[in-house]
Amino acid sequence: MAGKKVLIVYAHQEPQSFNGSLKNVAVEELTRQGCTVTVSDLYAMNFEPRATRKDITGAVSNPTLFSYATEVYEACKRGSLARDILDEQKKVQEADLVIFQFPLYWFSVPAILKGWMDRVLCQGFAFDLPGFYDSGFLKDKLALLSVTTGGTAEMFSKTGVSGDFRYFLWPLQHGILHFCGFKVLSAQISFAPEIASEEERKGMVTSWAQRLKTIWKEEPINCTPPWYFGQ
Repeated sequence: MAGKKVLIVYAHQEPQSFNGSLKNVAVEELTRQGCTVTVSDLYAMNFEPRATRKDITGAVSNPTLFSYATEVYEACKRGSLARDILDEQKKVQEADLVIFQFPLYWFSVPAILKGWMDRVLCQGFAFDLPGFYDSGFLKDKLALLSVTTGGTAEMFSKTGVSGDFRYFLWPLQHGILHFCGFKVLSAQISFAPEIASEEERKGMVTSWAQRLKTIWKEEPINCTPPWYFGQ
């Protein structure tokens, strides 16, 4: 939809990877719709994943016993977070939809993306206490995980060796995105592209592009424990 703004947070080392293809087709399709698309290519940016004292500019409130959460919260209120955090928060704040494109690492996100979440989605910006889940500060935005796996769809089934893929979505979609207020769209899971045929990989890319054509009409999932564990 013309006028919509999309942020793609992209975490893969190789531009010519399958993840790179999924990112590229998303940029192409959403731009074709008239959306403004911004990509945070974390590896290309050499994004700092570590949460440290350097995330606060100026003095900290308690230099003798450093509490990252406390100091970042205070720095957020003062506007004295590190420049790279502020830049990413501005992108999130402007976005109507945030897409996270990444390969599944150990049932989770790559370290560089986890670091982005740790540092960017801080208290005071994405949530507060109270002010989380349905009251999270990003409640007017959509979020979507586009994930590639090493295992097959069969492995990530209820009877598969890895269990239902919804299980690994729980901490990411519910514990991070929903906690910050995002309305979460169903994840796009591309199963085992490395062992798929060229035709199958092309089909996965096409499926993603087709879905994006109507992405703005989708309803968010019911992000509650029964959606993940009660089916």
